[in-house]
Amino acid sequence: MWSLLLVTLPTQPNAVRLRIWRALKSLGCVALRDGAYVLPASEAAALDALAAEVRDNGGNASVMGLSPKDAAQEHEVLAQFDRSEAYAAWTESVKLAFAAYQTLSETEARKRLRMLGDALQEIRRTDYYPKPGPAGQGDDSLLTLLRQTFDARFSKGEPTPSEAAIIQLDAAKFQGKRWATRARPWVDRLASAWLIQRFIDKKARFVWLDDPSKAPKAVLGFDYDGARFTHVGQRVTFEVLMASFGLEADTRLQQIAKVVHYLDIGGIPAEQAVGLEAVLGGLREVHTDDDALIHATGAVFDALYANAGRAAPSNENKS
Repeated sequence: MWSLLLVTLPTQPNAVRLRIWRALKSLGCVALRDGAYVLPASEAAALDALAAEVRDNGGNASVMGLSPKDAAQEHEVLAQFDRSEAYAAWTESVKLAFAAYQTLSETEARKRLRMLGDALQEIRRTDYYPKPGPAGQGDDSLLTLLRQTFDARFSKGEPTPSEAAIIQLDAAKFQGKRWATRARPWVDRLASAWLIQRFIDKKARFVWLDDPSKAPKAVLGFDYDGARFTHVGQRVTFEVLMASFGLEADTRLQQIAKVVHYLDIGGIPAEQAVGLEAVLGGLREVHTDDDALIHATGAVFDALYANAGRAAPSNENKS
């Protein structure tokens, strides 16, 4: 039913001990006593890897199966995996964000939203025995409502995803066009503008709309309700443009798409998200003119695209 790790950590070096402690915490292990840690049997491989690291560094460790002798003992162990307090604390954090949203800058509000999403995913990652209902698993609707509240203040006109089919288009027929989107663009619109200029229409001109419902008829709209290119299903506008113009096979763009998707609507955390969010937020504060803003952020996405093509460093090169 469970896997039990019995471990005696090496006295030195401290860095190894700290790394093991952090790994135990990250896995969500239950400590039966000092040196005895439990996870569900399905996580035995993670404990095996940890035990091997301990032994490689001069400690002692073994992993074995563990079964309760009776229902009372089973209940006692399961109770230690209960994440109810963590979910309750997370809910309180969301409520505090609601209470403070009018005093936050957009950059800080987006950062807090992202951190709350990450925190919920982190609790769920080690919630091996989730209870039914929002109280037992975290209330996604609270996070959605908070995102909508922030969008209403900072990003009016955030598009509602459609279920329309994505049609393959020929970029040659979309040259020298006027492309329109909502003014004061943020991540998805900034990335989409870069994608358009870099890969679809190198002579693109942009129109910044204070009210998307009054968009000129002769423009190609993106990232607002009624636009030619906007959210479809779970895809953000950047991803829709990639699919529309046959760019999905580009692995560098795929990496950027993961970051844009995460920063725009949440989901699976992306490695460069925090850094990109900070840089774009800073440039948005510096440049009040939207044309100047996309010129500045275009260089950032160019750098991301170039870096995405670099091979990851091997383990031998890591300190």
